[in-house]
Amino acid sequence: MPRITPNLWFDTQGLEAAEFYCSVFPNSQIKHVTHYTEAGPRPAGTVLTVEFVLDGQEFTAINGGPEFTFDEAISLAVSCADQEEVDYYWAKLSQGGEEGPCGWLKDKYGLSWQVVPEVMTDVLQGTDRGRATRAMRAMLGMKKLDIATLKAAMEGEG
Repeated sequence: MPRITPNLWFDTQGLEAAEFYCSVFPNSQIKHVTHYTEAGPRPAGTVLTVEFVLDGQEFTAINGGPEFTFDEAISLAVSCADQEEVDYYWAKLSQGGEEGPCGWLKDKYGLSWQVVPEVMTDVLQGTDRGRATRAMRAMLGMKKLDIATLKAAMEGEG
């Protein structure tokens, strides 16, 4: 079975970003770093790629140059068990970045993340459309998602 490894394009910050992400997520590590050679197109010895793992998910960062940047067309979702996890990942990933609506943020490298409590996924996939609608309305008014407020909305409170 082939593996699918997301490749993240950076200008020059691939190693810095990978080290940052590994510091945020448990069970994470840098696996391998490659460098440009004399063949270029960047100076020999400059970091080319960084293979890293975030809690079991493999990624590659490539320092390809300034031609391409991240946008919201792709994001990485972090499924959180509780408010403590939501708060932790939101604080870490948004530091130096930009908070967005509905649990979305951009980190300091411009990569978009969704920090979402599992309860939100459960209710949106559930059969009770009323609960889902109330939760969605509540979520649309938030930046960082608040589980207690979402649950109250699901139950028709508040």
